[in-house]
Amino acid sequence: MQIITNQNQKEIKEHGNYSFPVLVSYEALSNYESGSFLWHWHPEIEITLVTQGEMLYHINHDTFHLKEGQILFGNSNVLHSGQRYRHMDCSYTSITFDPKLLYGYENSLINIRYVRPLTQNHQISSIFLDQSCPWHQTGTEIIRHLLDIWQSKAEAYELEILSDLLRFWKLLTIHSKTALKSDTTDQRSYDRIRDILSYIEENYQRKLTLEEIAGQIHLCRSECCRIFKKYMNLSLFDFILDYRIEKSLKLLGNTRYSVKEISESVGFNDSNYFSKVFHQRKGMSPSAYRKNLLSSVSSAQTSRDRADSIFPSD
Repeated sequence: MQIITNQNQKEIKEHGNYSFPVLVSYEALSNYESGSFLWHWHPEIEITLVTQGEMLYHINHDTFHLKEGQILFGNSNVLHSGQRYRHMDCSYTSITFDPKLLYGYENSLINIRYVRPLTQNHQISSIFLDQSCPWHQTGTEIIRHLLDIWQSKAEAYELEILSDLLRFWKLLTIHSKTALKSDTTDQRSYDRIRDILSYIEENYQRKLTLEEIAGQIHLCRSECCRIFKKYMNLSLFDFILDYRIEKSLKLLGNTRYSVKEISESVGFNDSNYFSKVFHQRKGMSPSAYRKNLLSSVSSAQTSRDRADSIFPSD
């Protein structure tokens, strides 16, 4: 599987519903095709608790090495992605919610005084609870209690969920000054990054030039490269290669297409170069990846067939 986004890299997945905009999801990097989830954003707040293993979590231009028991707060509208650390799997729980749940209506005192100053502060894209401060433990206890309540679904559990989110938000409000970045975050730059990501999503299957990408955000080529490198921690060229490789993974599971056809469909004019880049990124050739993928699917089907033979349906 992979994160599903629209043309602007906004995640399409619904996080809860209008009446109660909260979603708790139990995830693992191994569930994603390449052991990582791609860059995306959403207006909801996301709180991530690592339950097993480790991962590298990217928010805007910051990278966090998350370990078991640590929590990362991702602010509204931030770009984020995640990947394995040293090829290890990582299980984690995400709590995603619309901040309006906390404040009720737009001009409420709670929103003006406590929510908006945090969600609209571009210097606070994230807050890392790495257990290095006493209040981190308090925050972790609140989140674990929230997850217990979510699983139990006891009477009036929604009120307890809201209570825990408000308690957690109070902690963030009190301690958020420690998360302020020394340099002023340029929101305009992130808007440009989103425009670049959107353009790549729409055009990765054909030849892309730096000149046309820079033209989309009305900058010269050198400034376009500088901004992308600064905020994404890799070059624009490398990002496009990575993105094309990610798009090829699902196609490799379909034996109707040759490796050459797949390489062309994701924007590589030379299948040998595609194989070279693929091996650099994945540690194996496209053919070997396809073989492993088909073997895994076959094994899973065999297991299901055996289960059906032992427990036949009515």
